[in-house]
Amino acid sequence: MFPIGKIVVVGSINMDFVYYVRNHPLPGETISSDKAELKSGGKGANQAVAAALAGGNVTLFGAVGNDPFGRDIVDGLGQYGVNTEKIVRKETTTGTAFITVNDAGENTIVIGEGANGRLSVEDLADLPGLLDPASVLLLQNEIPWSCAEYAIEAARKQGGKVYLNPAPAASVPKDIFPQIDVLVLNETEVEFFTGIRFDDDFSRVHQAADHLLQAGVKEVVVTLGDKGSFYMNRQGKVIYTSACRVNAVDTTAAGDTFIGTFIVERQRLSPLKECLLRAGAASAIAVSRAGAQESIPRADEVALFMKQLNIERQPED
Repeated sequence: MFPIGKIVVVGSINMDFVYYVRNHPLPGETISSDKAELKSGGKGANQAVAAALAGGNVTLFGAVGNDPFGRDIVDGLGQYGVNTEKIVRKETTTGTAFITVNDAGENTIVIGEGANGRLSVEDLADLPGLLDPASVLLLQNEIPWSCAEYAIEAARKQGGKVYLNPAPAASVPKDIFPQIDVLVLNETEVEFFTGIRFDDDFSRVHQAADHLLQAGVKEVVVTLGDKGSFYMNRQGKVIYTSACRVNAVDTTAAGDTFIGTFIVERQRLSPLKECLLRAGAASAIAVSRAGAQESIPRADEVALFMKQLNIERQPED
């Protein structure tokens, strides 16, 4: 079954400066990188690419600068199958991210918002016309919150589902949670919003998800890195999936890959556990490769990977 409805992403678009190092630098320390690369990134763009490669019908609203980076990024997004017609160009620099990746595949990221911080509600004027009850709106925390609020209100009026990935972790109005259908976040973001730290106590994952559901969110998905994922909804349904074991090269865009894939599988009306497993498999492939968007797998690659690992279709519980 093919995806039903549009996926509209409103989010950031960056040029990533990636430095591969043996160890992350300490405060005041200057180190040399083994390799340095320029890569297209930004959470909004990454998630749009992930959804497009998974088979989704994706339109991205965002902003780039008037520099060569902006032109190149937009061209690249189009080649991945993302509709880029709603990306605007601002009289400033394109957003940037400075990323260090160590030998364990772990990363640190510093973001310069650039054009992302200039995105305005006026730039989203065409958004309501793309939303309907079959559509999905996907947001993150790398654009002005006024734009996110406008987009959420538009989706609620048109009947589309709202997915929020509150990354990087930043305060959001408490009254926004009841307007979120699916909240997707990692352990760091869960701790920020709930004050609950997991460590190795998975009963706390359940506690944290319940806290967010009590705040008004309808469904919560917690990505747990190499420990898998956790799902819980307001009806009390709980699903835990383990992670696929791979050699981690670079964790950049792992969460973005999970989210984009998960949304497309939900639109295909796949059983919920299968949606989580497929999203986890896509994320595992992404961490086994260097880079952000170029690490994100196509749907056929994910299917082959799952077959090789003997991960079979999962019936709904």
